[in-house]
Amino acid sequence: MSQAITQARKAEKLCEVPIGCVIVYEGKVIARGYNRRNTDHTALAHAEIMAIKKACRILGDWRLEECTLYVTLEPCQMCAGAIVQSRIPRVVIGAMNPKAGCAGSIYDLLNDSRFNHRCEVERGILKDRCSEMLKVFFKKLRENKK
Repeated sequence: MSQAITQARKAEKLCEVPIGCVIVYEGKVIARGYNRRNTDHTALAHAEIMAIKKACRILGDWRLEECTLYVTLEPCQMCAGAIVQSRIPRVVIGAMNPKAGCAGSIYDLLNDSRFNHRCEVERGILKDRCSEMLKVFFKKLRENKK
């Protein structure tokens, strides 16, 4: 999770919401991603999507069945859907997202039995660090708008 936080800091330097993600395969980080929506001018540039695309390219397959995804903030519906579609078996989450989270907060897309794939989910890893980073970012953003 600490490496996902490092990715989130990269987003923060770009004035993006600080969300970071890493994907691990056979004990090694094979892909990294961070939020780039404003930078890339696309709603699709979430940390998880960026990392999943890289991991698929590295492994040469759309199935990431032997991987673990670490993300600093609970995935939204798009990212949770991409995680299910790419067959990632394990997801580790820092902070939960009560306003948009789809891994247990608003909805639990990662464990909906109607889908053909479900994920093992671990929540709250380095939660305080992940939450604080977001709180500070949004506080500064509000102050700058005044």
